[in-house]
Amino acid sequence: MEESTGKLTLLHTNDIHSHLEEAARIAGCVRKLRQDVPERDLLLVDCGDFLDRVRLETEGTQGKANIRLLAELAYDAVAMGNNEGLSYTRPELDELFARVPFPVLCANLTVASDGSRPGWLSPAAVIEKAGLRIALLGLTAPFREFYELLGWQVEDPLQTAKRWVRKLREEADVVILLSHLGLRQDERLASAIEGIDVILGAHTHHLLETPLRIGSTVVCAAGKFGRHLGVVRIEKQPDGSLAVEGCCVPTADIQPDAKTEALLEECRQEALAAMDIPIARLTHSLASETDRESPLGTLLASAIRRATGAEIGLTNAGQLLSGLPAGTATRRDIHAICPSPINPCLIRLKGKFLRRSLEESLLPEFIGLEFQGYGFRGRWLGTLCTDGLEWTVDDSRPPYEKVIEASVGGAPLDDEREYTVGTLDMFTFGIGYLGLKEGTVVRYLLPEFIRDVLAEALNDQEAIADCSRPRRYAAGHTA
Repeated sequence: MEESTGKLTLLHTNDIHSHLEEAARIAGCVRKLRQDVPERDLLLVDCGDFLDRVRLETEGTQGKANIRLLAELAYDAVAMGNNEGLSYTRPELDELFARVPFPVLCANLTVASDGSRPGWLSPAAVIEKAGLRIALLGLTAPFREFYELLGWQVEDPLQTAKRWVRKLREEADVVILLSHLGLRQDERLASAIEGIDVILGAHTHHLLETPLRIGSTVVCAAGKFGRHLGVVRIEKQPDGSLAVEGCCVPTADIQPDAKTEALLEECRQEALAAMDIPIARLTHSLASETDRESPLGTLLASAIRRATGAEIGLTNAGQLLSGLPAGTATRRDIHAICPSPINPCLIRLKGKFLRRSLEESLLPEFIGLEFQGYGFRGRWLGTLCTDGLEWTVDDSRPPYEKVIEASVGGAPLDDEREYTVGTLDMFTFGIGYLGLKEGTVVRYLLPEFIRDVLAEALNDQEAIADCSRPRRYAAGHTA
């Protein structure tokens, strides 16, 4: 048996979000490091959101392409991110993780019905590397309302960490937290809990090219989308203390690993076959525009209104990346035009906030707002598309005075009345139109994505016929 060095090379990734080209470069870097560092001294982990259903290969294989990639690179452990935990139902996760060759870690999620964990999920793992007993603890962001709808119970991460770190400290030489909580929470944990040697961060996509040192804890993170590989070197000192140094290696100039690229191409072909399934046949094209009302955007707003049972349906035009031509629409087509893993939701919202949102959706700074996150995988926010609400706009008037008429169900919009509105979960987080964040959430609809309700609407001939009818009028229009 080879003598232990007491020197560990820890490689970490996070928030890859199915950026598979970058993942192939990470694979190239990892394979090179494996040539230089003995296997007994190297540990490779991921801190969550390694998959994202925006990607064809992920959607078409139900995440199996991402699992095959992690297995090919011989990851030692992965943490559960919200893109894993909230993008799939419990049975789908059971299938996805049934035979993975690495532990999936999350200590603050349990099955709601009995407090157990599925066989594939562990709170922590202790792995021996470099002559060290290394405890890995996983925590994920506590999106309680969403997880509960999927049958999970979520515990407070801080309290969970306190309990588990105390236990693991007795079993291990090194305690490492795989955190999918975000930088602010990582800083809080490092300050509040004794005994965590290293926190590997994720969720808020923060890049720490130089690790933070908070008390005796070293906080690291490798950004997003596989653009960096985190490298941490841990060495046990003669007095028993640990020397910890870290950095992030850019992957842009790294040669992609040929074996990984071949695997990903195989997964792509598998996904294409699975996604080329007819969903609907359209007798005419359905246009989509970012800056104005259009039939496909109206159809989506109408579908969300019906799915939620609301008086009004609202969606942003930027959810749709293009329209649909006449002819057969496949599952692949629907995914391509509406890739965001966003759920419908039902809110209650006063008329004055509805009016404000309508006004905001007419302004260039909202229509052209570029962002990513909270499930949104489009480019621009776009204007509002409506159903159940009709409005008249005078573009010659100043901002926030352009909506000169609005009605719901034929009655004038009442600023003080609360309306039920079917819309998108991302708006409840304060993203996009500021007026919509004033709503009170009645319920989120899971596991349905908005593309699922759109696909259903494409088979509703009455809805198709109605979506070309205007909801938004220019001042001076005549019926």
